[in-house]
Amino acid sequence: IRGFMHDTGRSYLSFSELKREIAQLSRYKINTFHWHLTENQAWRIESKIFPQLNDSVNMSRLPGQYYTQEEARELVRFCKQHHILLIPEIDMPGHSEAFVRTFGCDMQSPQGMMILKQLLDEICTVFDVPYLHIGTDEVRFTHPDFVPEMVNYVRSKGKKVISWNPGWPYQKGEIDMTQLWSYRGKAQTGIPAIDSRFHYLNHYDVFGDLVALYNSRIYNCETGNEDIAGVILAVWNDRLVVPEKNILLENNFYPCLLAIAERAWLGGGSEYFDQNGPLLPTEDDSVSCAFADFEKRLLWHKEHYFQHYPFPYVRQTQVKWNITEAFPNAGNLEASFPPEKKLRQTYFYQNQSYSVRTARGAGIYLRHVWGDLIPGFMKEPRENHTAYAWTWVYSPRKQETGLWVEFQNYGRSEKDLPPPQGKWDYRGSRIWLNGTELLPPRWTNTHTSPSTEIALGNENCTARPPLLVHLKKGWNKLFLKLPIGKFSTPEIRLQKWMFTVIFVTPDGQKATENLTYSPHKIKPKNKRQ
Repeated sequence: IRGFMHDTGRSYLSFSELKREIAQLSRYKINTFHWHLTENQAWRIESKIFPQLNDSVNMSRLPGQYYTQEEARELVRFCKQHHILLIPEIDMPGHSEAFVRTFGCDMQSPQGMMILKQLLDEICTVFDVPYLHIGTDEVRFTHPDFVPEMVNYVRSKGKKVISWNPGWPYQKGEIDMTQLWSYRGKAQTGIPAIDSRFHYLNHYDVFGDLVALYNSRIYNCETGNEDIAGVILAVWNDRLVVPEKNILLENNFYPCLLAIAERAWLGGGSEYFDQNGPLLPTEDDSVSCAFADFEKRLLWHKEHYFQHYPFPYVRQTQVKWNITEAFPNAGNLEASFPPEKKLRQTYFYQNQSYSVRTARGAGIYLRHVWGDLIPGFMKEPRENHTAYAWTWVYSPRKQETGLWVEFQNYGRSEKDLPPPQGKWDYRGSRIWLNGTELLPPRWTNTHTSPSTEIALGNENCTARPPLLVHLKKGWNKLFLKLPIGKFSTPEIRLQKWMFTVIFVTPDGQKATENLTYSPHKIKPKNKRQ
């Protein structure tokens, strides 16, 4: 299985968009589309026996938007034509507030189970596919026979059953396949498993996580086997994201799918996602060279086959940084430290030595969004510290160009607050180009109460035009201040201690060409670096 999942239960994607993605990705050996159809927000597959399920009054987001049964049948046919396995998911008994709003009863109640079986009769007739996904995640089970009864009922309709893990505690023979989510998901002998751990694109940035994804050995296995069926990348839309193209842009959808398509097709990888992490090796070892080769081919396909698709990734392997060890700031995010006065390779501050190391790439996690589970640049990241990063950029001519800047990549499943106006984030991150501080754009969101129902605005760099900046001919200095307070705050649940900085064309489509990034100010030779 080499697939992708869309959470259309929360956020509807147009039928034409789904077909467009399936057709395009089938060319790259993607062979599975997991269609998450029901959620707390809405039941988005038409029911003719219970049409009230699709009534706008029973949808808490994007009311009135759902897929007709004829559209579902057409998509099944379309997937078969493109050699794609369609896996519909009817989540039960959790993630079912739309069901409860409609019928006034819980799925695990006797009445709820009776209604659900009628809905399953209808679903199994509409979807001429071998599998049905029944969810079972993130819920308290109050009826001990609910899950076994529903598994048996779906099987009686001639379909195999898939379920999330963690979820119901199945034993061999009690389920046909599991789908692993979160680091707690574990494959079980005798039950084929789909690996979706660490594969939630809604938490990914554009650059660092793509490195981890491409290098990752799926479930730490060299190849698939009887217990590891494959991999699915998931896009969860807990937060409202509009228009629908932004779901693809902000989740770096197509670049990630092409990365996992190649990895799942070839097998291998250096280590699992939680071991290799999102950092490019600074030296040209086999891992670094393999990613650089992939990047070159990825961008060739972007240019030739994705001209009219949302595809934010640009070349990053040429970008190099110096980054300091972090200085203790005692919770004062404005505190100043020696790198602000002079650039060195080692600093002595309050009787301690602070070294400087090199990093590579346009997106650098000092501490990953998943904290200690994923290695970042800082070997032992601690709260209330301040780091610095810098590089020199050689431009062969004076020019105006674009610059992507981002210090908190906003997850598409979080209800985080937008940055304060005039600030890049709540941490006090700052950036200077040739000694002039670069200020953020005007943020389109200004709300002060966290909400998943206020759509993301221009918080993420892929949702706004690049800054327009001027490079002088010769060397240009980029300098970044990177404080961190608490790793979780009332404004931002999961602080991503990170930065994304890269010069791009004014339209953001390509990395600015013929630039040399050199932390040590080594002048380029007469060739492209």
